Amino acid sequence: MSKKIPINYGRQSISDEDIDSVIQVLKGDWLTQGPAIAEFEKSLASYCGAKYAIALSSGTAALHLSALALKVGPGQEVITSPITFAASSNAVIYAGGVPVFCDIEAESLIIDNGQVKTMLERSNIVSGLIPVHMGGALPDLEGLSAIAREKGLWIIEDACHSIGGTWQDSLGVWHKVGDCSHSDITVFSFHPVKHITTGEGGAILTNDKNLFEQIMELRTHGITKDPSKMLENHGGWYYEMQQLGYNYRITDIQAALGQSQLARSDEWVGRRLELVRAYDEAFVDCSDVIHQEHTKENRLSYHLYIIRVQNRKDLYEHLRSLQIYTQVHYIPVPLQPYYREKFGYEGGEFPVAEKYYEEALSLPLFPSLTDSEQNYVISSVLEFYESK
Repeated sequence: MSKKIPINYGRQSISDEDIDSVIQVLKGDWLTQGPAIAEFEKSLASYCGAKYAIALSSGTAALHLSALALKVGPGQEVITSPITFAASSNAVIYAGGVPVFCDIEAESLIIDNGQVKTMLERSNIVSGLIPVHMGGALPDLEGLSAIAREKGLWIIEDACHSIGGTWQDSLGVWHKVGDCSHSDITVFSFHPVKHITTGEGGAILTNDKNLFEQIMELRTHGITKDPSKMLENHGGWYYEMQQLGYNYRITDIQAALGQSQLARSDEWVGRRLELVRAYDEAFVDCSDVIHQEHTKENRLSYHLYIIRVQNRKDLYEHLRSLQIYTQVHYIPVPLQPYYREKFGYEGGEFPVAEKYYEEALSLPLFPSLTDSEQNYVISSVLEFYESK
């Protein structure tokens, strides 16, 4: 198989069926607030094994409304990871709360449960946890769920990297990411580099009917048209804004694309796993390249293939010269200028995360990446270190 240049770290896969599904909506009566959205939500909930799904304009919108529905407010702290996209913690600020960061484990790149416990012993104003599925790797959800129950905390799974993954708990029960078996809410992103795309988009999944109804109202300006909930009713046209909400709706055009993409999700998860295993095997004898820990027991849905290397910038530039476009995921959020100024963070507070950032690089990983393209990436990395 031939390789296509350039090779980006991630890209969408769009089929003729995807295009036809969008055209069908464009030719119909509804471009937004129509039946395609409900159909996508029903399919998504069924696919993940949750009772309810709410499609939204972005993963960030999903995080924001989740924080609002769980009543994050002034004076409340929420624990999350420093190695994530800024939206995970920004959503807490949007809702009026304070994000606090727990360092990660060096091998898994996931929030460290032991440090979570220590942080909770020192603070009585933490209201919840936002563990991040980093690159598709899962947090210890059983452990975090036990901590949350003991302390009366809620959990939002930031699973924007993980739709389609499955994992087995300590009792041998298999779970689909998004079933909310160990959390109050799971959040997905449908950005083009994610597992499935709606262009821009996201979703909230939950098994809690009250949270579902609250978020559905928040999605559309805090407005209800349900006669059973309205204080007055002037006629069929009447609606009431009962809380301050947002316009975080997704369109039928996007939902149709998402519905079509969801049908191929399992196939794409399988291909991502093949690519991850090929990378792992290729780098097994190269001491210069250390990859993120990959759990063999579970069938995870990897969004990123993350390596840790010395001379990261030189490798980045070398690959770029060969039209292989890698990326770094992520700059530690507390070290961003806004967080330094607002919360007083300084370097050295998150030693594992900060060391990780100095070495991390995400190699190309997406379902349409061919074996030839992957081999080109692998050989280019190995040749760089062999020449040193």
